[in-house]
Amino acid sequence: MNLHEAIEDHPAAEGGGSAPSAYVPPLQLTKGQPPPIAANGGLSFMSFDRDGDGGTGAALEVAYQDIAEGHLQSFIDWIGNAPPGPVETRWGLGFREYDECLAYIREQNIEAPEGGVALPLRYSIYERPSYSVVSSNTLWQDPTRPPESKQLREDYYGIRALYFPQVLRDARRIGEYYPGLSPYTPESMDRLGVSLAHLESRCTNFYDSAEVERVFYPEIEKLLLDFFPGATDALVYNHDVFDKDYQGDRTEDQDAKNPGVNSRYVNLVHNDLNDNSGRVRCRELLTKNLRNFGREQRYTEGEADAKMSRRFMSLNLAKPMETVQQFPFVLCAWPSFADQPYITNYRIYDDRVGETTRFTYRPDHEWYWIPRQTPTEVSMLKCYDSVTDGSVSRWSFHSACIDPTTPLDAPCRRNVVVRSYVFF
Repeated sequence: MNLHEAIEDHPAAEGGGSAPSAYVPPLQLTKGQPPPIAANGGLSFMSFDRDGDGGTGAALEVAYQDIAEGHLQSFIDWIGNAPPGPVETRWGLGFREYDECLAYIREQNIEAPEGGVALPLRYSIYERPSYSVVSSNTLWQDPTRPPESKQLREDYYGIRALYFPQVLRDARRIGEYYPGLSPYTPESMDRLGVSLAHLESRCTNFYDSAEVERVFYPEIEKLLLDFFPGATDALVYNHDVFDKDYQGDRTEDQDAKNPGVNSRYVNLVHNDLNDNSGRVRCRELLTKNLRNFGREQRYTEGEADAKMSRRFMSLNLAKPMETVQQFPFVLCAWPSFADQPYITNYRIYDDRVGETTRFTYRPDHEWYWIPRQTPTEVSMLKCYDSVTDGSVSRWSFHSACIDPTTPLDAPCRRNVVVRSYVFF
């Protein structure tokens, strides 16, 4: 596997699993935000539940109709027929290859502030809702599946994206860009959707999922409660381990609550949740313990609704096992895209439809990284916030990238990423 093959084009699901009941979340857009680029006017496919299928039948029908209308194929043909070199898009010049974009950055002498770096990031350029059938879906075990189903496989994401030049700032220096704002505060999360924390974990083996759940989950929950004033409860519900060079068994085992070990890093600008899935995922966890690796939840539907009637947030927290050299995790600040519509990607399971988001390129997106992030530095990004009045960030989008300041053969990022909810 070469360096570029170690980066995936598609983000992981926002939790997976099954959801037999049809909870329909209210679509709660941020005040002043344009509507999303989504099916059903943004309404969740849960609204089209048929006998407990979670709207998956309706989602497949829409996906096949989209294929029949030829939108994706026309787009693929447009990219395929574009002449060699940069691709002219409505957002600026995009590049099919990382090295082409990096050469452009150097030719244009695009500079970064101290502690920063200019590099290629991969953005979606397909401004339509997208659909993918996850690998566990029974559709892939059905020999009679229609030929067009191949367009719903996840490997088509790379065709829908191009590299664009971006400048990353050092997240430790946020106070230089926002005087008086420290990245180590909840105010940074409220304003930017990004913050940093310090943690000296007692977890000795992050490849042991039982130890991670027993030791690391409570540490992160305590960190969250200490970090956010007014927080009443924190729930860490699952985690992923990233290590391209891991030599052991990588297999995921849901029954044993073992996420396995990821060998690939998400190389696409995205967010894990949106206006619908932020609420759906929370309610699934509270009422069904759906793929919940943490402590068991036993809320009734009424109790969950009451809990979710107050403010709650979804946060991802990333902690390195060793100082990060290659494939850093990079985050974008909310103010630079708050007025930008997201593009919904529908992930079709057997009995639920997950929703993640994509974004198109803007040259003034405000990106941050933590150069040489150390094992005691925890990067925090917001995936969802229930507050919609525009007073706080709703989410941050993020990606992995190749670090041009580090040798290509440098050790790849080894870290653990936990997913959590914080309730107020």
